[in-house]
Amino acid sequence: MKKFILIALAVLVSFAACKEHEDKINEVKIQAIVEGLPQASVEILLVDKTHGTSYTAVTGADGYAVFNLVAGLYEASSTFYKEAAIYNGINSAISVTDAGPNNFRLDMVTSTASQVIIKELYIGGCMDDADKQYLNDCYVILYNNSPVEGDASKFTFGMSPGANSNATNPYFKDGQLTNTDFIPAWNAVWWFQTTVTIPPYSQIVIAINGAIDHSATVSRSVDLSNADYVFYDPDVFNMAAKYPAPSASIPTSNYLQTYCYAQGKAWPLSSSSPAFFVFSPEVTTAEAFVSSPDNIDVPTNTASSCAKVPVDWVKDGIEVFNASAMDKNNKRFLSSVDAGYVVFTNKLGYSIYRNVDKEATEALAENQGKLVYDYAGGTADLENGSTDPSGIDAEASIAKGAHIIYKDTNNSTNDFHQRKVASIKK
Repeated sequence: MKKFILIALAVLVSFAACKEHEDKINEVKIQAIVEGLPQASVEILLVDKTHGTSYTAVTGADGYAVFNLVAGLYEASSTFYKEAAIYNGINSAISVTDAGPNNFRLDMVTSTASQVIIKELYIGGCMDDADKQYLNDCYVILYNNSPVEGDASKFTFGMSPGANSNATNPYFKDGQLTNTDFIPAWNAVWWFQTTVTIPPYSQIVIAINGAIDHSATVSRSVDLSNADYVFYDPDVFNMAAKYPAPSASIPTSNYLQTYCYAQGKAWPLSSSSPAFFVFSPEVTTAEAFVSSPDNIDVPTNTASSCAKVPVDWVKDGIEVFNASAMDKNNKRFLSSVDAGYVVFTNKLGYSIYRNVDKEATEALAENQGKLVYDYAGGTADLENGSTDPSGIDAEASIAKGAHIIYKDTNNSTNDFHQRKVASIKK
């Protein structure tokens, strides 16, 4: 009996010791810095990079936000408004240890909202009628988020490495991006060859792959035969499955052109987690910029070649994280371009859709009686899903004649959600 009691006590002591170790909570302090000074009232989002759990805290007068966390790897991010300016910050190298000290810094940089923005990105494809993945129906929608005509003539489309958010990125070392004054555009970029103007609160649909009616053969897919523009330059990228002859309704002047400074028969845009962006060259043209060897960086080999796009040229971007690799995803955009990310699951016909700026949209007098609420098109009910917190059904409201102002903080966590059905799907 005595032996049994001693064994039981030993087990209890061992369990208590293990539990004490597992439950050790560490005080973690993160200081937000704006224009070189500590900033109060900044809400900081902290995400556990292993488990995906998120925490928030607001900075005090000393600029510090305090968290109580177990040891692990975390990522801190924030968007802050000050005197009509937007400041974004991200720190992907928050390593909390039991030994401490656990004091970290979050540098906030200015970020500029754009008149013409990315409204929707459809890149994940769907399942075809034989339940096989279909990926040749990608598109992007640009939207004029203002009451005056927008000019997108010089807009150029690119993507940053790694190809997927969980893939190797030559510009990501020791938990931080090594590029500080440029955004790498991997493989190739695309640009318009005609004048492109967008009326107020209006959009253009651009087929990235196949400006045809995909739904004619794949019922879950979309009809891109009426797209306004199309990525189509068979002299450079000639994979027929990705680039079939466009619908006759699209004039050849509306074919976007490209220049490949790496390798491949098709632009390798990720179907699960691209870092997709739009930029507008200054003083030069897109073709002249990317065809100059002086503007091309080769971090490892020819296949990794990237154009060094000045940060100031970037008009908009979407950082997409792979929902099936949440413990392996890493940022590819600087915080001035995108301080967050939107989580995405591919193959199911979902799209990445911009959230409505509720306050700004409701403030438009012309929207009286035209806004539709109780939006149910998101995926918040699904694992790693999301929805538009405004509650406004943008597409239904537009159909009633409303003018929508979309959220644009250059933080995809705030600005986008995963939509169940592509907006152009009828």
